[in-house]
Amino acid sequence: MVEDRYEQLHAAFRWQVPPDFNIAEACCGRWARETPNATAIYFDSESGCRAQYSYAQLQRAANRLSNALLNQGVRRGHRVAIVLPQRFETAVAHIALQQIGAVAMPLSMLFGAEALAYRLQDSGAVLAIAACEALPALREVKAQCPALRRVLVVGDCPAEGDELHWMEALQAEEARFKPVATRADDPAILIYTSGTTGNPKGALIPHRALIGNLTGFIASQNWFGFDPFDASRPSDAVFWSPADWAWTGGLMDALLPTLYFGRPIVAWQGRFSAAKAFELMATYGVTHSFLFPTALKAMMKAEPRPRRHGLKLRALMSAGEAVGDAVFAWCRDALGVPVNEMFGQTEMNYVVGNCQALWPARPGSMGRAYPGHRVAVIDDEGRECPPGSVGEVAVHARDRHGAPDPVFFLGYWNNDAATRAKFTGDPADSWCRTGDLARMDADGTLWYEGRADDVFKSAGYRIGPGEIENCLLKHPAVANAAVVPKPDPERGALVKAYVVLADGHAGDTALVEALQAHVKARLAPYEYPKEIEFIDALPMTTTGKVQRRVLRLREAERAARAA
Repeated sequence: MVEDRYEQLHAAFRWQVPPDFNIAEACCGRWARETPNATAIYFDSESGCRAQYSYAQLQRAANRLSNALLNQGVRRGHRVAIVLPQRFETAVAHIALQQIGAVAMPLSMLFGAEALAYRLQDSGAVLAIAACEALPALREVKAQCPALRRVLVVGDCPAEGDELHWMEALQAEEARFKPVATRADDPAILIYTSGTTGNPKGALIPHRALIGNLTGFIASQNWFGFDPFDASRPSDAVFWSPADWAWTGGLMDALLPTLYFGRPIVAWQGRFSAAKAFELMATYGVTHSFLFPTALKAMMKAEPRPRRHGLKLRALMSAGEAVGDAVFAWCRDALGVPVNEMFGQTEMNYVVGNCQALWPARPGSMGRAYPGHRVAVIDDEGRECPPGSVGEVAVHARDRHGAPDPVFFLGYWNNDAATRAKFTGDPADSWCRTGDLARMDADGTLWYEGRADDVFKSAGYRIGPGEIENCLLKHPAVANAAVVPKPDPERGALVKAYVVLADGHAGDTALVEALQAHVKARLAPYEYPKEIEFIDALPMTTTGKVQRRVLRLREAERAARAA
């Protein structure tokens, strides 16, 4: 049985944030000097192209790019868009930008012209580094973005007009560069969050936020290959995650922390599939991974005997949605690796979760605050709720010892009102709201209740979709499910489930009745879905989260038409 070292860790933990800190130096520069031949990136792709890059190669390429960017007029504080998939050049771009004190703005390859235009205009980005696949949309909006001076093209496609090709730009530069000195509080990354209402907001992330992420990364990855009592012990750790490096989950939970510890990460440029996930983990000897619940669900449905692949997986983290006990049990029993659930946001990432190496996990829970973070459940007035009560998860700007928590963002780009609304008071000494609902046990364990706008009432009962969705998932006919309210004049709302069928099953009346009986037998009577609609695929965000808001709006529009 795992000894519970939770309180011991929290009591002894103190943040050590140097006044001067730079992500590029921490994630590459020092390793290029100390372990230059160590592998930094394993690259693989759907086209069959494979490559392996050392920390020395990463540093040299970053130096050349830093020089090229300076020649293109990029200066300290300038925002530069990175529209790239998982590949070596993406890591190079981040290191190069941090070295010159610029602000990296990762953007998803899935963004259309309108999404790109808004972010480029709002940020005032002066340059974009883009893959061939992103060029059509980027070229369409470039004229609408007056601050955008140049596009740097990555890939096997020709540059057009005033665009500059990656290879041409780097080959003309020296492989030596003297990085600028940055303060820990200086801005490093600008990530736009997709809120439930209004335009996306740009969360400005400082260099120090990477340090704030590390306790969660180390804990959720069961010390990331280190002996917990001997951090200097060599490790054969290899990391992989399908999480897009354009998002917090891929950048701050995978790429940068892996490089911070001088380990290799697998860059897979291609679509996710359960078969490919097992293949990549076996081929590269992946020991640590971050997999969204949607990915784990697909893998669970596709492979009842995952150990036959000869996996070396030692630790697994998941976030974005509640894993649920069905997936939790599969990871533990079939995969042989208990999953550490984690919770965080772009604004303050990696703050809550599990570490089954150092304290026992409670299946289905979000976990407890990681060392260095003070987390509570608060009410609408910002007061801490008693144990067992549902409220909004909040993170305090200071840890339990009164020291500033380095994990926090600097604020929303050009949006002071939204920044103030995120906190209950002074951003330097108050609670930061997450918009997620949970209840907290007396020992600090959090239990997710859904987004504030996902929870609804039916006939006076408070309904959280997660528990019902998890129950439906346990039925062999269900590949995925989302639960939303359907407006009803008598009850206020009915529980409705959208269900994606597993292969070989037909969505008929008999299955609807079977699924309703399945939920009735396992949950409270008021929780079973009064209506079930079969759907080919659920609407998802690019980070793998179910967009229940889209389904809620669909139901509201249908009700309005019926009325």
